[in-house]
Amino acid sequence: MAESAPNLRQSCDALVIGSGIAGSVAALTLADQGVDVILITAAETLTQGNTALAQGGIVYTSDKDDPKNLERDILTAGWEHNFGRAVRFLCRRGPQVLRELFLDKYKIPFNQRKPGEWFLTREGGHSLPRILYCDDHTGRDIIDALCNEIQRRDNIRVLTRRTAIDLLTTQHHGNHLDFKYSLDNRCVGAYAFNEATGQVETIMAKSTLLATGGIGQIYLHTTNTSGSIGSAIAMAYRAGVRLMNCEYVQFHPTALYGGSRRGERRFLVSEAVRGEGAVLVNARGERFMPGYDQRADLAPRDIVARAIMEEMLHSGDDCVYLDVSGIKQDVTTRFPTIYEHCRRIGVDMRRDLVPVVPAAHYFCGGIMVDSHGRTSLGRLYAAGECSCTGVHGANRLASTSLLEGMLWGHSAALDMAGRIPRNGTASRKLAESIPDWVSHACMQNEDPALIAQDWANIRNTMWNYVGISRTERRLMRAFSDLRKLTKDLQDFYHETVLSKSLIDLFHGSQTAYIVTQAALRNRRTKGCHFRAD
Repeated sequence: MAESAPNLRQSCDALVIGSGIAGSVAALTLADQGVDVILITAAETLTQGNTALAQGGIVYTSDKDDPKNLERDILTAGWEHNFGRAVRFLCRRGPQVLRELFLDKYKIPFNQRKPGEWFLTREGGHSLPRILYCDDHTGRDIIDALCNEIQRRDNIRVLTRRTAIDLLTTQHHGNHLDFKYSLDNRCVGAYAFNEATGQVETIMAKSTLLATGGIGQIYLHTTNTSGSIGSAIAMAYRAGVRLMNCEYVQFHPTALYGGSRRGERRFLVSEAVRGEGAVLVNARGERFMPGYDQRADLAPRDIVARAIMEEMLHSGDDCVYLDVSGIKQDVTTRFPTIYEHCRRIGVDMRRDLVPVVPAAHYFCGGIMVDSHGRTSLGRLYAAGECSCTGVHGANRLASTSLLEGMLWGHSAALDMAGRIPRNGTASRKLAESIPDWVSHACMQNEDPALIAQDWANIRNTMWNYVGISRTERRLMRAFSDLRKLTKDLQDFYHETVLSKSLIDLFHGSQTAYIVTQAALRNRRTKGCHFRAD
C-alpha cells in the first residue's frame, strides 16, 4: 500500500524493519494472516538492498539429492560449528517452503529446460548441482516479484527513507512503573528517522522483526550495498539482546578488481562462474587452487579467499584472475549481468582473463534466534543476514543465504501472527507509557569532513586488522582504536541534530567494535575467523 502523509506516531500489529528477502517474505506472510503490518526501509525503494545483488541462485533440491547430502555440505563448509537443529530445519523444510512460495505462489522465473523442469547449477562446497537460478540476476527477480506482491496488499504500510534508530523496550523506554518493575522486558516497536522531514517517528508494534541485512560497509572493500552497516546488530546490542558468532565475517573470493572508486562496493563475480567451469589463475596464467585444497576452485569460500590473498602476497600482484574458457555455455547469455559489467571496464569475458580480489561479503553471526526467529528479547524477532540461526557455523555455504532468509522470514511471521496479543486495553496502556523522541542536541549540523574521516578510520581498521587474516596484535590495536572512536562518536551523536549519515556512522562504529570484541575473544582458527598467530 502506498505511503500517506508522515505521522510522528504510528501503531501496527507487526513492524518489519528491512525489505530484503527475509523482511519481504515476512511482511507478505503476516499480511496473509490478516495482520496489520508496517514495513520500513532506509532506502528510497524496496529493491535497493543486498538481495537484489544476489547473482548465483538459491539452494533447492533434485531427484539425486536428499536433505542429508545438503546437511553434510553445510556442516563441512561451516567447519561443523553449525547448530545441527537449525541445519536440519533448513535442509528439510527449506525446499518445501521454496516450492510453496517461490515456484507455486509467486512464480519466480527460474531458468527451466521445459515447464516444471528447472535447471540446477553447482557452486563451491556443494557435492552436486542443486541451485535454482535466474541467469545471473536471481536476487533481482526474486525481490522484484516480492515487492510487486507487497504493493498489492492493503494491510502492508510501506514507509521508505526511514532509518531505524533504536528499539523501544518496556523497561528502558516505558514510563509506567508496572512495566519498569516487570521482569518481562519486551520490544514494543522502534524510533525511526524520516529522512524526508528530518523528524523522528515513534512506531508502536505488538511484535517487531529485524531484517536489516549485513555489515559489509564497515570494511574498506565489500560487495554490499551502502545500507549494510549493521544497524540491527547495534540496536539489538544496546537493547541487551543476545548476539552470536560475530567474529565470523565471510569474504567472497571473487569481487571484480577495477571499475569501482575507493569506498564503493565492489561488483561480485558469482561463484556460479566457477561452478560452470571457470578456474582461478595467477598473472602467468597458472592454476593455483589445486595446491591449496583437493576441491580446488570449488572449495568453500574461506579457503579460496585465503588462498587468493596468499598468492597476491607472494607474487606482489594486485589481483588474481578467472579463466572462463572452460565454461561450455555462452557467457553472454548465462552471465549477462557479469559480462556487461566486465565489458564496461574493458574486460571481454569471451577472451580475457577476469581480474578478481576478495571482499567482505556476508556476516555469518548476528542476533541469536531459534527456528521461529525469536530472539532473547520478548516480542522481538530477527531474520536474514542480521540474525544468527546457527545454520552457517564458521563459514557459509554458497547460495544458502537466500533460502535461509526466505525460510526464517516465513517461519518468524507465522509465529508472530500466532502470538500477537489481542488485549486492546493493555496495548493502549503500554503505548501511552512510551514517550516520543526527545532530542537534547545543541549542534545543528554534523560536520561532513568528520563523518567521512571517521568512516575511513573504521573501514581501514577493520580491513587491515579484523580482515581475512587476524593476529592478537592487530585485534588489540583495532579494539583500542574502535573503543575510543565509539566513545567519541557516542558523545558526538548525542550532541548533534540527527541525520541519516550520523545514525549510520554510530551504528557502523558499534558494529565494528562488536565484531572486533568477538574476534579478540576467540583464539581458535575456524572457518572465516582465521588467526594467523
